[in-house]
Amino acid sequence: MQNLLQQIHSPEDLRDLSTNDLPELAKELRQFIINIVATKEGHLGASLGVVELTIALHYTFNTPNDQLIWDVGHQAYGHKILTGRRDQFHTNRQLGGISGFPKREESEYDSFGVGHASTSISAALGMAIASKIKGDTEKQHIAVIGDASIAGGMAFEGLNHAGVTDANILVILNDNAIGIDPSVGALKQYLTNVKKGTQKRNNIIKALNFDYSGPIDGHDFEALLKELKRLKNTKGPKFLHVITTKGKGLKQAEADQVKYHAPGKFDAKTGDLITKAKVKQPPKYQDVFGHTIVELAKTNPKIVGITPAMPTGSSLKFMMEAMPDRAFDVGIAEQHAVTLAAGMATQGLIPFCNIYSTFLQRAYDQIIHDVALQKLPVIFCLDRAGLVGADGATHHGVFDLSYLRCIPNLIIFAPRNEIELRNIMYTVQLELDAPIAIRYPRGIGVTINWKQPFESIEIGKGSCLKEGQKLAVLSIGNMAKNVTEAIENLEVSHYDMRFVKPLDETLLYHIFKSHHTIVTVEDNTIKGGFGSAILEFAAQHSYNNTVKVLGIPDTFIEHGSTAELQQAVGLDTNSLKALFESLL
Repeated sequence: MQNLLQQIHSPEDLRDLSTNDLPELAKELRQFIINIVATKEGHLGASLGVVELTIALHYTFNTPNDQLIWDVGHQAYGHKILTGRRDQFHTNRQLGGISGFPKREESEYDSFGVGHASTSISAALGMAIASKIKGDTEKQHIAVIGDASIAGGMAFEGLNHAGVTDANILVILNDNAIGIDPSVGALKQYLTNVKKGTQKRNNIIKALNFDYSGPIDGHDFEALLKELKRLKNTKGPKFLHVITTKGKGLKQAEADQVKYHAPGKFDAKTGDLITKAKVKQPPKYQDVFGHTIVELAKTNPKIVGITPAMPTGSSLKFMMEAMPDRAFDVGIAEQHAVTLAAGMATQGLIPFCNIYSTFLQRAYDQIIHDVALQKLPVIFCLDRAGLVGADGATHHGVFDLSYLRCIPNLIIFAPRNEIELRNIMYTVQLELDAPIAIRYPRGIGVTINWKQPFESIEIGKGSCLKEGQKLAVLSIGNMAKNVTEAIENLEVSHYDMRFVKPLDETLLYHIFKSHHTIVTVEDNTIKGGFGSAILEFAAQHSYNNTVKVLGIPDTFIEHGSTAELQQAVGLDTNSLKALFESLL
């Protein structure tokens, strides 16, 4: 080992190396990523796949003056390490450490903050047009986007606009045939044909007025440097098609690209996952959804499942395996997923549209215009609601109650445990005349014996978990667990409201008449969420009780473990207990 990586404090140092040194640097960088992620966890496969491309880009272009944008950002670990964050990289995704995604305030080399897919081309084009307006004709603007992300509608919008400009933009397609799960759709097949050499005519990218080149081997420095140097001196919109292998350099990561996207802890030398001793514990909420929809679909032929590129993360994969004709991965296309579900609902099907809370934000118009306005009974299952941990600000699902609550015709439910999730799924497929959003958290639940016989849930009905005096705590969703633990030895009432919309007003009348002080607890922003709904109820009915709203403060929450973040915002058991005691 020449220890070249230790000499690289910025891309300027990188450019001092000879091209003969770059393969050795790539080897060291790859091993450095493996060693850190093996113990600290994070996104592995994507960054391993673009090591040579990352080095070649910083070697050829004058970053940070030339602006480099990584779509999504899962693949940017090598970029971070080469741009002055090598010695901080062990803090990646940890509380107070560096972000797992490119972030503008973290480094001048992070030209654009990312975390969601298909945004890079639009951002790079915006920068390129700005440079042209300012008279800077030499500046380069490079978007690196994967084959799964480029299938997203926003990416096509960016390509469509760029093709009629003379903006100095270079789009690099990092084609490895996989996002988190394998890529899907007609464009994936087209790119496969391009790679095989069977797609000789009708090049889509050329038709959009781009200077297209490739495909080239993304692990071949000679080919990469030669083509990047040529493109650096070519004006206008350019497109380079690069073929890479996700997980490159770690045998297991190449063989199982889905599992090694973010594998958890593993042995850096062997690549084998470190398996914890099996202790019987509750299932993940996503698996409860996945197994329950299969169970329900076996007896109800109208049920269909939809997910935008998250079959593994949402566990819709179980239905895709059991009933491939009734479960659909539509790719990174949240807007399409929602309106597809709406179309199905018009024909009498019962669509369960499973989208992470943070990603449903991308289909807001479709929720309003295509579903709620037409009162179509689409069932939205919002996974990863609330604080999600190390993925940070781009991924926390802390806005859904607020952005959904204002939409007419939409029911909003949050189960406090797995049994409630099963029962609401059972209830809504029986007969529903309006859309519903069911939001539940990332990770494991609270009930080991979760597979109970189904029971119907009355829409808009809350429940009393504990009767006390003076102080009433109203919780929504899985926040019930922390509240229950916090009031174990306190004379406090606890109500699981279950529905944020419609509210159980009969229960609320009882609560406001029998308690002086009311505390609402949610893992959603306090602005416009569940607590706001309770305050609106109080104002509407002229109650003057003391109402205290607990939730996510009006700021973006950074990364850290979910437990650390709950503590930081005062939603952990100890913080809640201290507050309740002070109010008593």
